[in-house]
Amino acid sequence: MDDKRPSNGKCKGPLVFQQQEGELVLHSEGSSSPVTGHRELAIQASKLGTPYLLSFVGMAEVFGWDPRTPIVANCDRSRVLSTWASFCGGLIPSEYQINFATVRHLTPRQFVHKLSNDLAVSGVVAGENYRFGYKAAGDATELMRLCNEYGIQARIINCVMDQYQNPVISDSGNLKDRGQVSSTRVRAALAKGDITYVSKLLGRPHRLIMRPNEGEMFHISGSSSKFSLSVPKSCALNLLPKEGLYDKCSLLYADEKSEACQVLIDSENLYLQLDGSSVYNFESLHLLGIDFGD
Repeated sequence: MDDKRPSNGKCKGPLVFQQQEGELVLHSEGSSSPVTGHRELAIQASKLGTPYLLSFVGMAEVFGWDPRTPIVANCDRSRVLSTWASFCGGLIPSEYQINFATVRHLTPRQFVHKLSNDLAVSGVVAGENYRFGYKAAGDATELMRLCNEYGIQARIINCVMDQYQNPVISDSGNLKDRGQVSSTRVRAALAKGDITYVSKLLGRPHRLIMRPNEGEMFHISGSSSKFSLSVPKSCALNLLPKEGLYDKCSLLYADEKSEACQVLIDSENLYLQLDGSSVYNFESLHLLGIDFGD
């Protein structure tokens, strides 16, 4: 993952704490949908200054977790964050990443000291279930107390609850799951192929980003009235939905040009069915996006 730190190594703004490693469960659409967790945190942080989303990288290596495909492709994160500007007083949140191995042994006090002295943080915003410090010794109440001691503004936000709970997906057996919107829920919904539920959780269509690996390319077949674009699943930069047929999708390419399409996912490939009106040379593409809508 690329280093997202500011060039001077300091934030000089409010930090938004994310619970997962670099996961963006980003809500970017209109006010008629529920505001999901991270965007609500960023909205509150923007009242204190330009918000920075803090995430810890390298947690999987430290704890021996299996690598996980991201929900949002790394190259697509800035686009999603930019959609928050209208909710954050015109401010686009930036990202700030810390190598987890360098801070994992810090006590809660030492961690807040680092925020104040090393990063020049002006404020922090976290969810009510946030834990920090070695062995997660600190909770939201401790964070508030220490920030007050160090002269850092702090706000604790209630969890944003899932108003569209799918009982099959929601009953995950996760003891930390109290019905709040989370990346775990989004992953489960994608694994079930429930695109309607995914869109409600995210507040936007799930965008899949595809990039050919070395020696691979996108293939076109079919007639002039209807053709199919074939893409190996190995080209995906973020999480795929379950194998199956998906209607009402959009193919995005060449500076956000869009084509309505139908997507079929099998064990090895994605097949995008498009009409023959498009004359673009899709085989020459090095990157494309697919919005899974409903």
